[in-house]
Amino acid sequence: MRVAFLALRLMCLAWLWPVTQLNSSHFPNKRRNKELYVGENARQKHGGRVDLKMKKLDSTKSLLIKSEQLLRIEDHDFAMRPGFGGSALPVGVDVQVESIDSISEVNMDFTMTLYLRHYWQDDRLAFPSSSNKSRTFDARLVKKIWVPDVFFVHSKRSFIHDTTMENIMLRVYPDGNILYSVRITVTALCSMDFSSFPLDTQNCSLELESYAYNENDLMLYWKNGNDSLRTDEIVLSQFFIEDFQPSFGLAFYSSTGWYNRLYINFILRRHIFFFMLQTYFPTMLMVMLSWVSFWIDRRAVPARVSLGITTVLTMSTIITGVSASMPQVSYVKAVDIYLWASFLFVFLSVIEYAAVNYFTTVEEMKKLKRAKIPTSYNAAEAMAFDGCFHDNEIDLASLPASTPNTERNIQSRNSTVSAPTEGTRLHRKHPLKRNLSFIMSNSYMIDSFSRVLFPLAYLLFNIIYWSMYA
Repeated sequence: MRVAFLALRLMCLAWLWPVTQLNSSHFPNKRRNKELYVGENARQKHGGRVDLKMKKLDSTKSLLIKSEQLLRIEDHDFAMRPGFGGSALPVGVDVQVESIDSISEVNMDFTMTLYLRHYWQDDRLAFPSSSNKSRTFDARLVKKIWVPDVFFVHSKRSFIHDTTMENIMLRVYPDGNILYSVRITVTALCSMDFSSFPLDTQNCSLELESYAYNENDLMLYWKNGNDSLRTDEIVLSQFFIEDFQPSFGLAFYSSTGWYNRLYINFILRRHIFFFMLQTYFPTMLMVMLSWVSFWIDRRAVPARVSLGITTVLTMSTIITGVSASMPQVSYVKAVDIYLWASFLFVFLSVIEYAAVNYFTTVEEMKKLKRAKIPTSYNAAEAMAFDGCFHDNEIDLASLPASTPNTERNIQSRNSTVSAPTEGTRLHRKHPLKRNLSFIMSNSYMIDSFSRVLFPLAYLLFNIIYWSMYA
């Protein structure tokens, strides 16, 4: 029986042998790829032991592993810069400004969105390629290799856009040249000078520098010279961009040494039309409105006083509104000079009427004294309307008629005064006092002169102001 069973097994093996040879001859590549895939990946991960579970790896993960193997990432220490210990690594930079989002005078800063691109060579990432084509990767591979540590000097806030993925691109060429691009929005400090505001021109700059590597390890430079800075068509609400230009220099730190620094300089000139509508035109109108009181009767106290107080309060409101939208600087701005000078003209128009009212009152008081008002005359009622005496409203018929004896006494008294005796010295009145007395006796002339002097003085001030700052 045992011999018969052994003979049956030999016959089965002889029958299956041609079928096995036929299968192996028809699928040699499949077997070879399977052994290579399982062998290399399993040995690399498990130290030479083959795990059959590796057959079920995801296709995207296998592609990433193949890319890392192609660039030999595991074979090098990318914590060190390329060419460590040798000369400084040149890193070219170019920038494309997408937009200037905001410029704040209160915070003295600006916000800019840009594409920042770096160019350098890392021989550790060189790979063989028959087609000599580059390979492009995203942020997942960037975290595993060395990239320049460029930061923005005087930056307040910045972030890399991450919708829908991080806006980072890495392109590796077969010879080891690398392009690293990132989309960033940064808010940086801009030291502004407001001495000519709002007729000012501001010069701001965005500064780039390596944080860890000084000039002995890393050399930053503009990749294409002046053409390294490109901008789209940028339109700002309050500014006109006069110039965009790159520059470079060195920065020294006492503890770490000299560093290469790149500058993105741009000159901003402010649009004046907005401030003409919001500040200058209303101020001019308030000043001219204050001149209306010169044409109102000097006895209309309520009308002229209310007009003067209204213009003063309106000017105060304009000054407060402009100051609230500006930083608290310790020097005088151009708009402050204009506003306070205009406020002075409005204030002087109120003072002018106070002087006119006072001189008119004094003049009419003297007339009333010379007219010898009877005791029955009520002076308070005469002042009830506007606070001034009005001699033309007094009924002179009620006054006692002068007798011939009285007229004779007045004539004799006048003749005594007008005919000084021999040897009496005549005192000449001072010209200033004489002019002051003349003005007090003719107070209505103050309004007449103010109608001409105030507009001429304000026109002269505007000519000087706009010739200095425009």
